This record gives sequence, structure tokens and C-alpha cells, in this order.
Amino acid sequence: MNVSQTRHGAVTVLKPEGPLIGAGAGEFASHAQEVLRESLGRFVVDASAISHVDSAGLEALVDTTRTLSDSGQSLRLCGANETLREVLDLTDLSGLFEHYEDVGTAVRSFL
Repeated sequence: MNVSQTRHGAVTVLKPEGPLIGAGAGEFASHAQEVLRESLGRFVVDASAISHVDSAGLEALVDTTRTLSDSGQSLRLCGANETLREVLDLTDLSGLFEHYEDVGTAVRSFL
């Protein structure tokens, strides 16, 4: 899985591309944990290029937000497509995340 990383001031944006499944989900989780340590939790996941997720992908997202919740934060997701939003709703996981329409709005939420 390709995960691009950009900076918007003090906020890091991770953008996984393709399906968030299997081994790719593990790669994403490792990358997210590394960024979490470097950015002190000021990061956003741009989900606009995630085509679909499986249980491993959901686990990667949940593990990341649980780590963030230890410091009183939650994972900020933006650009989630209808499929991802539906999966999060059906699994009752949607409430674990802060949802934003786009990267700019998610980044500004740190101000």
C-alpha cells in the first residue's frame, strides 16, 4: 500500500491509496504509529483514495484512534467515500472518529 505524507503547518496528513486490506493495512498502521509519535497526534487521515476496507483495515484505524484516545484525542478522517462511511456505521465504529469533508477543514480543526 502506498501512503503519501504531507505537512500542513504543524499537521501531518496521511493519504493511503487503494484498498485498506490485509498486509497493506498493517503497513498503514505502522506508518500511522510512527507519524503519531513524531506529530504528537496532530495528524489527519485523508481517506479519499481508500477504495474499500476489510477487518484488518478497520483494525488499523481503530488501533490508531485508541492510541490517540490515550492522550484525549481522536483520529480525524476526511474525504471518506460512501462505502467507508457505511462500513463504519454498520460496525458502530463511526463514533470513534472525527469526520471532515476535506483536508483543509480537518487541518483547521486543530486551531
